[in-house]
Amino acid sequence: MCLALPALVVERRDGDEALVDLGGVRKSVSLALVPEAVPGDYVIVHVGFAIGRLDPEEAARTLALFAELEAGR
Repeated sequence: MCLALPALVVERRDGDEALVDLGGVRKSVSLALVPEAVPGDYVIVHVGFAIGRLDPEEAARTLALFAELEAGR
């Protein structure tokens, strides 16, 4: 099973690299597949690559679902 997570772009770095926030964890990812992403955008991250931009409302709903799943453990 593959899982892609919504992440907030915090800053653009050299080349296609960006710093994203994944639920409080900051990670460097590639924006090669989503070069139009800018800080403040939500992107879907899979294995170190942003694979698409995500509407902020959709990102909030998805993150809320993950939080519910975590709370139900």
